[in-house]
Parts: sequence; C-alpha cells; structure tokens
Amino acid sequence: MEFKVIINGIEVMVDENATILDAANIAKVDIPRLCFLKGINENSSCRLCVVEVEGIKTLKNSCSVKVKDCLQRGSDTLVVKTNTPRVLDAVKHNLELIAGNHLFECWKCPREHNCELLRLLRKFNITNVIGEDATFSMKDRVQNISNAMQLDSSKCVLCGRCIAACEKLAGTKVLGFNYRGSKTYVGPALNYLIADSGCIYCGKCIQACPTGAIKEKDDIALAESLVANKEFYTIFCMAPSVRVALGEEFGMKMGTNVEGKIYTAIKELGFDDVTDVNFAADLTIMEEGTEFIGRFTKALKGEEVKLPLLTSCSPGWIRYIETYYPEYLDNLSSCKSPQQMQGAIIKNYYAEKLGLDKNKVKVISVMPCIAKKFEASRPEMEVDGVRDIDCVLTTRELARWIKRHDIDFRNLEDSIPESALAKYTGAGVIFGATGGVMEAALRTVRDILESKDYKDVDITPVRGTDNIKEATLTVAGHEVTVAVVHGAVNFKEMFDKIKENPNKYAFIEFMGCTGGCVNGGGQPIVPSYIADTIDVRAERAKGLYNIDEEATLRKSHENKFVMDLYKEFLEEPNSHIAHKLLHTTYVKRDKYNK
Repeated sequence: MEFKVIINGIEVMVDENATILDAANIAKVDIPRLCFLKGINENSSCRLCVVEVEGIKTLKNSCSVKVKDCLQRGSDTLVVKTNTPRVLDAVKHNLELIAGNHLFECWKCPREHNCELLRLLRKFNITNVIGEDATFSMKDRVQNISNAMQLDSSKCVLCGRCIAACEKLAGTKVLGFNYRGSKTYVGPALNYLIADSGCIYCGKCIQACPTGAIKEKDDIALAESLVANKEFYTIFCMAPSVRVALGEEFGMKMGTNVEGKIYTAIKELGFDDVTDVNFAADLTIMEEGTEFIGRFTKALKGEEVKLPLLTSCSPGWIRYIETYYPEYLDNLSSCKSPQQMQGAIIKNYYAEKLGLDKNKVKVISVMPCIAKKFEASRPEMEVDGVRDIDCVLTTRELARWIKRHDIDFRNLEDSIPESALAKYTGAGVIFGATGGVMEAALRTVRDILESKDYKDVDITPVRGTDNIKEATLTVAGHEVTVAVVHGAVNFKEMFDKIKENPNKYAFIEFMGCTGGCVNGGGQPIVPSYIADTIDVRAERAKGLYNIDEEATLRKSHENKFVMDLYKEFLEEPNSHIAHKLLHTTYVKRDKYNK
C-alpha cells in the first residue's frame, strides 16, 4: 500500500513502511540529523530531525516515525513541514545544547572539513551561546588511546552511532555508554584500554562517528620527520584501494583512479622512492596460493592437513581470530599481509639492489585500514631486528598531509614509478575489494594445478556485497568449494558453517571490513546524509575492477618482476628464505588481557 506525503509543498509517494525521513529523502528535502545512521542506529536521541505534521500537536522525529502512523483516520495523505519557526527553534535549541558539551578544536580536528556537527552549526547559524559558558568540563574529559586509534569524550555528542556500528558491523560489542548523567562517556566497558578490550581495529566506529570523537592515531608528524631526515632513504608504498578513494578528499567522484596523481604527490612531499603494495599482493598470491596447493594436494592423498585454509591479509580479521576463535589458528595462512611483505622485500632485497644500508631505509605505507598501524607494530613483523614497515598512514592522513603542503592534487600530472616493486597485475589490484583475494588466488591456483593458461579469468561468484559468498569450481578434476566473508559481524556465521560441515570448504577469504579494504576504517569518511543514498563499497570496488579489466596482465604469476624476484633471491614460493621474510605466526589473544 502506498501513501502520499506532501513535504514542504513537494508531493511524493511512499510505501507503508516508510518513515517521514524516507519521504524527505525522496523529495530531496534535507532534514538535519546526528544520531541517525540508516540500518545501524535509528534511536531518535538527538532530536534534530523533528518536523511538524498537520493535525498533530507535538513535533515528530522524522527518522523513526512512520508515515502511516501519523495519518488521520480515513486519509491517505500526510502534510509535513520542516521549515516552520517552531521546527527551526527546536532544532536550534537542541544544537545549542549539543554544542555546549563539545570541545571545539576544529583547527586540529581531522573531521573539520566533513564534521556533521559543524555542518549543522553553520547551516543553522548557531552562535553557541551555551557553549561560550564553558559548560564542558575538561576535568571530565576521557581519552582512550592505543597505537592505532583514540577516543576523546570531549568531541562526543553521545549519539550512539559508534556503539551501534561496533555491534552491527563488527559484532564485537566493545563500545558502550559508561556512567550516567553529565559524566556519561563512550568507551570499552569498565574503562578498559581500547587495546585490551577485544577491539579488532576495523574502524567501523570511526566511520560512524559524526564528529572527531573517534579517530585514527595521527602519524603524519612521524612520516614527515622520516622524510625530512636526510640520513634516511624513504620509500613509499600504498594499498590497492587507496587509489580509488583518495580522490574523494579532493572533491573527485567516488571510485576515480588517482594512482598517477598519488605517485606525483609523493615525490612532491619529498620521498626518495615510490613502490606499490600491489606488487606484494601478487607476491602474496604466489606464497598463499602455493600454501593452498600444498595443503590441498596432501588432503587428496589422504594425509592429515588443516583445511579450509583461511586468508591472512586483513589485520582486523587477524585480531578477531586471535581473540575469538584461536582454535582455528592452525587453519590460518602463515603469510604476512601484502603491506608487511612489501616492507620485508624492500628492506632485505631492494635496499641491497640500490646499494643502501637497510637500517637507513625507511618504509612509509598508506593504507585504507587503521588495523594496519597495529599490524606494523607487532613484534613478529621484523626480520633480524629490522622492522618491515616504519610508519603507517591512513588514506585520510595522506590527504591531510597533501593539503598541508598546498599541493594542487586535482591538477597534478600523472606519473609512473620506475621501481620494479611498483609493477603489478590486475590480480594484485582487486585485493582491495571483498572476494578479490580469493579471485586472484584462484586465477593462479587453477593455472598451476592444471598447467593451463585460462583466458577467462573473471570469477564472478566471489564478487559483490553479499555477506557470505560461496563458489564451487572444478580444478584439476576435483570440485573445490571456496567462500568469501566480509564484515566481522558475519564471521561467527561463517565459523558455524565450517563446524556444521568441516569437509565442505577448501579455502576461505576473511575481510574485517564490510566491502573489503575499499571500505576500510582509514578510508575517506562519507557523511551519513550521503552514505544513505549510495553504496560506497560497490562504487569504490568498480574502480578496482576497471583497473583489472584494462590490465594487460591479470594473473599474479604473470608478473615478470615477481618472478624475477624468485629467480634472483627467493628461489621459489614457500622456500626457506621466503618463509623467513614473508611468513609469520599468530597467537591467542585474550580479551581484556594483553
């Protein structure tokens, strides 16, 4: 059944389950909101989305009140106004109350250019009379800082969006409201440090936050100091998904490939060399693919072996399995992530090729993921005392760094790095989308096991944004069932499937963020009023698949430079030297305990 809504004089038709806010979105009428996050947080706590409904005395929350519940008996038409003096006074008053409990440090806040609170304060011309009375007390400020992220109660508007995102997207329920009344703040239960709370650093809370109350640990100053120190040879590398997201920070269309401009900007920032983690993604396929082939062929012979093999590229996923399902650690691939592989190869191979002391080589990576900061700091991520990666920046941090140097990013000329460690195939670039690691691995595994050169490389059943995707392929005469799961909230269901049918799956890709790395916690934040109207995951993924489709080479084992690396240095996939540099072990991580 449909109903007519006349909102500010604009007529639209909506279905029986539509809210007033849904009708406003259809009519393209902007209604302010802070707490609302479609499908995640719809608790009407901020009271900024109030509207006047004809025939009803009280103002109604447009985000939670359905059209059908406001209709007068016998009527199928609802008349709504969002811009009456009464509505505007209510919105302004509520904004003043919220602003009065917010510490304004906009000049140093990473959200200054897309803060949802600041946007509304400007839009409604709030002078912040209450805030000028300094009702926010610094003595009540709570900060919770780890080596990947930090929470700051002085910026929190208590909207609950981060709490809902932690529950519904990560599934870990780490965050909650602590204390009551004016002392209420958001954080882990019992005031635990975020590092010890069971948090997996997926960053869904950061993406959900409308202000700067939750953010990544800022490492721009560290990166600048490394680049400025002329004793060091600084090398840049970036993850696959960064190239289709960074442009958004400069007003470019979502999914635009700005790879060439990034390479140019990095040189202008003063780096000595430019490489690309896509190279290590291809290298990862050679290592992980070989690991899978080894386990799979042993299983066919009836030997005891741990299957399914679980991918190890996502550090958020790694924290998850270490904390919540350590009994499956033996199923986990021993491969380091592409970021760590890139650093290890740069330090232990590339440095010597350049005639440099590896202790003087510093690698700065740009990642879509705040968990990468934690990963790079893990004690396992070094070889002979030399760290694989020296500094990790998010995509957002790179954007801020570029802006601080007044680089006209949109008008930069594209450039191509000369380094062999910047060359990649289409398989390497799709790592950034959910299903990409699995598809890239299958392209190579199938060719190797069957000694064929398949021309049709697209394996579409593992693509898309379904929470769990499965595919059964015939490889070397045997049926192989694989699965792809993204978004940590879906991991439990995947493990339940494994337990119900332990012999069904051979290979499973896990990604901590829904959509994969394109929607990582370190990517550009899309405000809720925009995210409600577009699937960010799909739009950014399109950019990666376009690069793959246009690539001359689309299989990792076709990367000449990776194969040269084996001939010159690594010998063969899974060799002794490869295991020393490119593989690691993971350990059980107790929740609420270091």
